[in-house]
Amino acid sequence: FGALHAAVPGLPLQGSAVLPGVVLRRDFAAYSPSSGAVGAVLVSEPLHAALSAAGVELVVGSEGQYEAARRWCEARTEAVVKRLRSSNVKLLLSSVKQHDAVAYYAKLHGVSLVECLSSEEVDLIRELTGVSPYSPSGDHGCGEITDTAVVTFCRPLLLGSNRYVHIGFASSTCAFQPHCLVLCGPVDGVNEQHAAAVQGAFTMLQQLFKTVDG
Repeated sequence: FGALHAAVPGLPLQGSAVLPGVVLRRDFAAYSPSSGAVGAVLVSEPLHAALSAAGVELVVGSEGQYEAARRWCEARTEAVVKRLRSSNVKLLLSSVKQHDAVAYYAKLHGVSLVECLSSEEVDLIRELTGVSPYSPSGDHGCGEITDTAVVTFCRPLLLGSNRYVHIGFASSTCAFQPHCLVLCGPVDGVNEQHAAAVQGAFTMLQQLFKTVDG
C-alpha cells in the first residue's frame, strides 16, 4: 500500500483520485516524451564507468592521459545508452543516483531517466514486471537487451507543488493492473489519517476474502 498511494497536502479532499499505473514520488532526471508502448529497464548500479575501481589507485602521467581516460568513460556511457535505445528502451528506472553524463546522454538519445528509487518502489516494479536489474558490466554487448518491461505511458504528473512520475505497465507484463490512490488533504496529519483508514479497509477486505476462500 505504501508504494501505491501518494499523499498530497495543501489540496481539498475532493481532489483525491485513483490513477491507473504507478506514481513514483520523484521527478525525472531526464525526460523525453514518447508515444506508444516502449521498453523500460531497471538499473541498480552506476552506468557511467569510473576512472578507477574502489581501492584501486589510478596513476596518470600527464593531463593528456587523464583527458583521454575521461573521454573513454564518456564514450562508454554514451555507448551504453545508445545500445539501450537501439533495443527500444526509452525509460531507465534507477535505484541509485546516476552520473550527470548518464542524464545528458539519456536526454540526447531520447531516453527518460528516473533516479533514486526506494527499495519499496524497486520491489514493486520487480513484482509487477518480473524483470531483473540490467548490468552493463555483465553485458557482453551482443544482441538485443530482452529483460525489459513494457510501459504504455510515462509522463510527468503535477500534484500540488510537487512533480511526480506516472507510469503505466502493459497488461502482458503485469499479473495485475496496479492503480495508485492519490489522497489530497489540507495538511499532512489529515492525509495520514485518511491513508491509515484506507489501508485498514483494504486489510479488512483481504481478511474477509481469505475467510471466504478458506
